[in-house]
Amino acid sequence: MATIRDIRRRIRSARSIQQITRAMKFVSAARLRKAQERVIAARPYARQMMAVIESLVARVGGGTHPLLEHREGRKIELVVITADRGLCGAYNTNILRRSLEFILEHEGDSVALNLLGKKARDFFRRRPYAVRKEAPAALQSPSFANAAAIAGSLVEDFTSGKIDQVWMVYNEFKSVVHQRVVVERLLPIERPAHAESVPAVEYLYDEPPARLLDHLLHRHVEAQVYRAVLEAAASEQGARMTAMEAATNNAAEMIESLTLYANKVRQAGITKEIIEVVSGAGGTGA
Repeated sequence: MATIRDIRRRIRSARSIQQITRAMKFVSAARLRKAQERVIAARPYARQMMAVIESLVARVGGGTHPLLEHREGRKIELVVITADRGLCGAYNTNILRRSLEFILEHEGDSVALNLLGKKARDFFRRRPYAVRKEAPAALQSPSFANAAAIAGSLVEDFTSGKIDQVWMVYNEFKSVVHQRVVVERLLPIERPAHAESVPAVEYLYDEPPARLLDHLLHRHVEAQVYRAVLEAAASEQGARMTAMEAATNNAAEMIESLTLYANKVRQAGITKEIIEVVSGAGGTGA
């Protein structure tokens, strides 16, 4: 049986851990608020960008643009977006598991990895998969400039024929307690489904529509990479906030259980001492 001193030491340790998890929860809550605002601001831009592209494709016949070209080759690049740290529940595990499933689903293809986040880098470094590029600190301070650099590299490899498809796997932010793993194709860009049905309204352009389409398609890829990074960053903070709240509650339950156990041990010790005193006194009287 553990002594009172051992139990009290465990209670102090649990309280120290509880303070740390509570502080991490508050930090994640503050960061989540900013990340959520950026995600909400980025989503309408991405949707409206697709609407403008749909309008231009209907006018210039965008099927000839390299970023809309579907190829027969099967050289695939998978962009895996994870966090740099743990302590966020199953956030990283779900992403890595879905990435492995994607690789197995395309077993007959040549799949190379583009890893954003330290957890993805550390995971695939110990496994026999081809890693093309790494960006360990992609979620620490998400910026459009960094996303544009990543997107520019992907577009360059795609247009030069080094890769035939680009896919992304990341966590999409739904709420603080709900993040959904998403696997979506980035390149080639899916031809808008309603491009042929767009009303034939004439516009005046400062530049030729084909040049505008080329610029917007590149900007569309940059916006999608940026949105995915923002979604992943917000999901990370939401998952960590939820995990730290659960850890704080578990620590509170452990402290309560250990305190009750300590009281029982102390009461049993006192009872034993009383019995020994009474027994000793009775023996002396006899």
